[in-house]
Amino acid sequence: MTQTAQIILDKVVLVKVEANIYGARKKLKKEDLVLADGSKLPPEDLASLGSKRLLDPDQLTVFNRLKKEAERICLRVGTRFLGGFIIPSDSASSITEELDRIAVDFTKAKADFLAGYDSAVNDWLVKHPEFAGIIEKAVDSVEFVSTRLSFDYLVLAVAMPETLPEKDIERLESKIGSLSEQMFHEIAVEANHLIEQSLLGKDHVTRSALRPIKRIRDKLDGLGFLDYRVAPVVTTIDDLLARIPDRGAIEGSLLQEILATAMLLADPDKTRRHGEGLLAGQTMVEEDETLEVDNNPPIVSSSALHVELLDQANAVSDSVLEDTNLLVVSGQTVIAGESVVDVNEVNPVEDSEMGADDDLFSGLFDGIFEEDDALDAELEVIASSESDSKSTSEFEADLVTTEEDSEENSDSDYWF
Repeated sequence: MTQTAQIILDKVVLVKVEANIYGARKKLKKEDLVLADGSKLPPEDLASLGSKRLLDPDQLTVFNRLKKEAERICLRVGTRFLGGFIIPSDSASSITEELDRIAVDFTKAKADFLAGYDSAVNDWLVKHPEFAGIIEKAVDSVEFVSTRLSFDYLVLAVAMPETLPEKDIERLESKIGSLSEQMFHEIAVEANHLIEQSLLGKDHVTRSALRPIKRIRDKLDGLGFLDYRVAPVVTTIDDLLARIPDRGAIEGSLLQEILATAMLLADPDKTRRHGEGLLAGQTMVEEDETLEVDNNPPIVSSSALHVELLDQANAVSDSVLEDTNLLVVSGQTVIAGESVVDVNEVNPVEDSEMGADDDLFSGLFDGIFEEDDALDAELEVIASSESDSKSTSEFEADLVTTEEDSEENSDSDYWF
């Protein structure tokens, strides 16, 4: 079994609701019908006669209601699976408490029904006197009806025996894999019901309209382990509910957001795509933050850089000079690429100005101490076509002159 399937089985239990309800119907027979002269019934392979009711179906409404309520309780936190309901193990105790209450209500309703069974049959005969004969022939005894009314449930752990053939294991894995699809389908059914019953055509709603949204949110949150796209959808719903006022009618833009969210949840495919898109966006943000940290340029000490420049002066070509920027950062010098912003708008330095210290540093430090944070300044050295006549030794001499001037000005931490 795959690891994903095993993780899901470890987190859930299977609840089987067994609600048997007396149908109060019997098959309609040919002799039950009175046909006009010359008329005949179609053969059984062409049409069936259907059934006849033995009492008013409203007498059985309470049992159908309790059965559906039990199913809704399970669906509130779970989803249909193998004829029952898969629910999170953490929710099992709260579900069984409510199912116990349903069982008590069912037992009481059964006792009331059996006590008034004969009276209900007689009322039905009075209502259809012309067919009293075919009804009386099919009426069941109270004892028999009692055996056809029952409510119970089972809570089971689902596990795959290791001795099963591989094809049976694959079959169960396929069923487990379809759980998320079933969950999104059930969410869509409830969202569609909310739209049709409470949202369409309304210019305002009360807070009761939020109950289905909250139920959907809780179900998705509890079954989030079934599909990785569920978590961001839950976050979207939480963000919406957090902005709903505690009192008063809901209208305007908030009502439109609720409608839009319900319409999203009403489409299983769009819900999955929405969750996947949100996850992709979160991943891109995380990658951008990582790149921002990794791309911070390394700080190189000014003295080490100065020595390195002197050692490599003879090997520096005009093309390298054109592409290299010297970046001064609060007493430290770093090599920066062309992407560095020129904060002080330093103009390119001509060859003739390399020996003039005042001109070289003019404007470089303007405003650098005006703010608490150190500002970056860029000095771009461009060798013009006229610099071809300047020898490498002259360039080195300029660098040495710069070093001497820097040593004389010992109060400055900026070195070149």
